[in-house]
Amino acid sequence: MSVTTPADTFSVQYLAAEDISTAASLIYQAYHDDPVLQNTLSYNDENKSVYEKKLRSLIREELSSFWQEKQPLIGLYRNDKLKAVACVFESNSQLQAQRYWHWRLKLMLSAGYLQTNQLIDKEQTIRDALKQKGNYYFLAFIAVDPHFHGQGFGRYLLRGLDDLVKCNAESTGMAVFVTRKEHIEFFKTDKFEAFKHLTFNQVEGELLFKSIIEPAI
Repeated sequence: MSVTTPADTFSVQYLAAEDISTAASLIYQAYHDDPVLQNTLSYNDENKSVYEKKLRSLIREELSSFWQEKQPLIGLYRNDKLKAVACVFESNSQLQAQRYWHWRLKLMLSAGYLQTNQLIDKEQTIRDALKQKGNYYFLAFIAVDPHFHGQGFGRYLLRGLDDLVKCNAESTGMAVFVTRKEHIEFFKTDKFEAFKHLTFNQVEGELLFKSIIEPAI
């Protein structure tokens, strides 16, 4: 989908290979202070550089997995420049909690054995909670260029994700796990509904779901 304004052209489309590094940077900035990741990757003021190295490695490996498995990497482009990105996977895809051994090995070497297993356990817990939803999409990452916060870029990107879900006749909707109150409210204003309250390593969050099934008349 694309829209042209008097000053700019916006489009939502699949990520181009040359924009993967930009996407990684946007996700890194957006998730640097994420409570679950900080807890899992053992963040503290004394090991900030170690945490940041682990976070970069995690994002790099996640993006590589999405790309190799051809799961949706969706970008919002402003005048052909990437300004926001969303990483989504289908629940019946190969991107399951028990990752391929080479992915797990690389992530263990960079992030650590315990941290890798915690992340896998987190994903499996979310999948178990969503079993009754059938075949759905899960929004793993969403990030907007910090220079453009508050300008509606995130909502425009969500419109593109709506199109993605609706084009799949087998999909029931989209899920996302959120820890920050302001982010929970953001998704709720876009018709996501609270589905289940979850806690990971003493960090609480809301599992939200947006259904695309039209009510019967």
